Amino acid sequence: MPTVLIIDDNAAVAIALEVLFSLHDIDALRAASPEAGLDMLERHSVDLVLQDMNFTADTTSGEEGTALFRAIRERHPELPVILLTAWTHLDAAVDLVKAGAADYLAKPWDDNRLIATVHNLIELGQTKRALQQRLQTELRQRRELERGYDLRGMVWQDPATERVVHLACQVARADVPVLISGPNGTGKERIAEIIQANSAVRDGPFVVLNCGALPAELIEAELFGADAGAYTGASKAREGKFEAADGGTLFLDEIGNLPLAGQMKLLRVLETGRFERLGSNRERQVKVRVVSATNADLQAMIRAGSFREDLFYRLNVIELRLPPLAGRPADILPLARHFLGAHQHLQLHPSAQAALLAHPWPGNVRELKNVMARAGLLATGDLIKVGDLGLPAAAGAVLEDGAREPDRDAIGLALSRAGGVVAQAAAELGLSRQALYRRMERLGIARP
Repeated sequence: MPTVLIIDDNAAVAIALEVLFSLHDIDALRAASPEAGLDMLERHSVDLVLQDMNFTADTTSGEEGTALFRAIRERHPELPVILLTAWTHLDAAVDLVKAGAADYLAKPWDDNRLIATVHNLIELGQTKRALQQRLQTELRQRRELERGYDLRGMVWQDPATERVVHLACQVARADVPVLISGPNGTGKERIAEIIQANSAVRDGPFVVLNCGALPAELIEAELFGADAGAYTGASKAREGKFEAADGGTLFLDEIGNLPLAGQMKLLRVLETGRFERLGSNRERQVKVRVVSATNADLQAMIRAGSFREDLFYRLNVIELRLPPLAGRPADILPLARHFLGAHQHLQLHPSAQAALLAHPWPGNVRELKNVMARAGLLATGDLIKVGDLGLPAAAGAVLEDGAREPDRDAIGLALSRAGGVVAQAAAELGLSRQALYRRMERLGIARP
């Protein structure tokens, strides 16, 4: 049951509030002076404080209430405080709301409004505490990862990315093939680097072959090498990627582009460690950890007959699914700041942050990197504004000052990251809480 602390020197008022709260399943504690109230806060777990503004007879300035509020704020900065005020010191209460008080209610108060306000604030506080606990857990897990593994400078904040990185570190030391799936530009090669850096072959070579960047007739030569005369233009023998990666890791990006003949040879290498160069009958032996990646639906390719099922299951002993950037929104701003590179002195205007969060990022992390490189060059002064990003105007409406107003998607993402805490979401979007409420009402977004 939630607990409210009532600090009021008027016993009749305190008793009336206590009875009202008991009718709505809210426990109430009473204190008749600021000193008693502060002492009670140290000894009891309280979800909300309801305090008067005056405690001395014939005093109407509100100075005592102001001092009490500031003392509570100093000792318990996250604790919501509602002020009970009379018209004679309404201005003082308004000033305190601007300073962080949750709300103020005039005497005599409206029971329904008071109960609704208390319930909302208590739920909000519970949500914030749950969010803080989750963030603390995620921070602790991240620190454990950073202490125990080489993360190759990976930048992330979203739990979805955290799960992929954690699993990559777990499977790194197992000598099994790993398949990394996800759209182009999501950072699959960086995950492969993490696997290599924490594997038993971390000191060996890390060799990359993008199977989608070569003509089909050249992929086999790139993989397995070729003797002189093996094909037109092969004037001398050349080493393949498997030989280059011996004792280390071979990362095969866009594995779905490998032709069927190459797939059969790759399967044999995975099973035996043996292969021949093109145009050669001499068998060669290597010890290579293979990590592959794809943005294709390999299961659909198997059904279509363009990808071998036995190779799929050989590559897919462990699969890591890296979501698109839009599916891990908490990564967007940390990555954006990271990609500023030499322009780290620049700050993102709140409207620019909102635009980044609202953009769908079809090009994923690669697109974000390019956007921030452009913004760093075009920004004037110390702020990156919306216009510097060069994003489509559809990301949001334009405000009077030229900034972009966050749209429904941006607001939804901000609320989700903030765990429903409107004040926190508003701060992220560069808005006041009241301004965010107005936009939510206009866009038909229900209050959390």
